[in-house]
Amino acid sequence: MLDPQCKFIIDLVIEKGIPPTHTLTPIQARESYSQRRFFAQNDPAEVADVRDIQIPGPVGDLTLRSYRPIGSKPDQTLPCLVYYHGGGHVIGDLDTHDVLCRDLSNMAQCAVYAVHYRLAPEHIFPAAFDDCVAATKWVHANAGSLKIDPDRIAIAGDSAGGQLTAVVALALKKTNSFKPVLQLLIYPMTDATAKDGSMVTNAQGYLLTKDSMDYFLGHYMPEEWMRKDWRGSPFLADDHTGLPPAVVITAGYDPLRDEGAKYADKLSSAGVPTQYICFERQIHGFVPMGRVITEADTAVKLCAQVLREAFKK
Repeated sequence: MLDPQCKFIIDLVIEKGIPPTHTLTPIQARESYSQRRFFAQNDPAEVADVRDIQIPGPVGDLTLRSYRPIGSKPDQTLPCLVYYHGGGHVIGDLDTHDVLCRDLSNMAQCAVYAVHYRLAPEHIFPAAFDDCVAATKWVHANAGSLKIDPDRIAIAGDSAGGQLTAVVALALKKTNSFKPVLQLLIYPMTDATAKDGSMVTNAQGYLLTKDSMDYFLGHYMPEEWMRKDWRGSPFLADDHTGLPPAVVITAGYDPLRDEGAKYADKLSSAGVPTQYICFERQIHGFVPMGRVITEADTAVKLCAQVLREAFKK
């Protein structure tokens, strides 16, 4: 069954008449998504240090938000997580995922660098991909001055950020760059051509709908060739061997559930050490929603645990 806390949220959205994302302009959708975090997310945890930094990107400066965990020292060399936020490549920003990044930093005792990549429709495919690859390579190349361990860097993201995590991992392999110790994919979009399975059975009624998916894809990957390109659909890449160990997390009432499961199977078939966990009673986007969904905190603790284990190796 659907988690009763999720059902309460869905019913509340209907009761309040909150318009679906696909009926809004991108600017309106960004504001709505940003405001919802105050209702759904826990209060931000204290960390040792948080600051925004500017780095060179593919077409100008990129902003990263840097976190150092509570109890750490400024000169301490830490493991590191590079995080790509969700939001369909259209909405979301450093603030919408600030609470989650703080929690992961503290719980996994690692530095976190969250990437403020360019959004569609102002910047279509492959802009977000290009930014995330550039930011990840920059973090690795500057590990010494950042006081992080270049051999203990993980990458992670949720939803569109999960898709970006998967394609960054593929890009790092294709360019013979460094190999992250873990790719953590939280309800990722992995196949932009998917039209069956959970994309049908969970198409309506669970906050993220097929209509909203079409809206996001239409803005970021408006042309069909983009959706068949591995940078848009990591599931369609021609070679998944040699990728970083993976943890794939999905939600049972999510249109993207089957894409995540299929990608986990694809990685396992290619010999990549992969774990797959489905939170069967949850909806898409639940992980940061700890104020209103108890199981969200369980999921965050699980993410922190797999990061800690990866950093030990």
